[in-house]
Amino acid sequence: MNTNSSQNTNWLFEITPKNKFFTLNLREVWQYRDLLFLFVKRDVITVYKQTVLGPLWYLIQPLFTSVTFTIIFNNVAGIDTGTVPPFLFNLAGITVWNYFTACLNGTSDTFKANAAIFGKVYFPRIITPLSVVVSNLIKFGIQFFIFVVFYLFYYINGAPLSLNSSVVFFPVLILLMGILGLGLGMLISSMVTKYRDFSYLIGFGIQLLMYLSAVMYPMALLQEKMPQYSWLIQYNPLAYVIETARYMLLNVGQISLLGLCYTFGVTFAVFFVGLLVFNKTEKSFIDTV
Repeated sequence: MNTNSSQNTNWLFEITPKNKFFTLNLREVWQYRDLLFLFVKRDVITVYKQTVLGPLWYLIQPLFTSVTFTIIFNNVAGIDTGTVPPFLFNLAGITVWNYFTACLNGTSDTFKANAAIFGKVYFPRIITPLSVVVSNLIKFGIQFFIFVVFYLFYYINGAPLSLNSSVVFFPVLILLMGILGLGLGMLISSMVTKYRDFSYLIGFGIQLLMYLSAVMYPMALLQEKMPQYSWLIQYNPLAYVIETARYMLLNVGQISLLGLCYTFGVTFAVFFVGLLVFNKTEKSFIDTV
């Protein structure tokens, strides 16, 4: 009788081995949404809990970087930003770029940073990197608010600024940045479990990638001044996102539909590969971390 009753039991959660080649159980992720929100709260509160300036670091970093870029690239190197104030031009690119780097840095150490939790409790492992992407939206919101404040300041003081009508699609660009950062982060995190020294290259790689993503200069400038090296940004999907973001927010630069299609394709390809490697690594990473 006990056997029959156990066979007829409808379990609330059923944990089974992941034998599929590609696994993205959104239903299971939704069931653990409370844990997702808990991780988001942890990331937002505890990161700056024991710091002197606290959340003000969210504001200091993009402002300081924008001032530095304005002095070096605009005043010294003489990069022209047209009718847009150089500081606002740089702040727009940095604000979007920071969201990508925050997602990449936060997800690239998933297995190593959460080994103690993964080894004791079951939950969908994708929850952890996903929480990083969601929590960084709050950080992005704060930095974007600062951009809006300076935008209004320059506009009130007579700067010829205008939004492009395509600005309604700006959230799609941010979503692309988050997905691309998540995909690369899962891929790197899986590699770090076997090759520890790989983590030391991440910081250097991000800095190099920033210069190849047209964060502090228009894409047309490199194509005009150094056409032999223009392929470095033409094959970089991040450059199209940065350029399109400035086109939407400041109505400067250019928008390439072909480049955006290329960006969409690369983004979801990277996410697909990253998720495949992530699912494979989570089965045995505890033995190597």
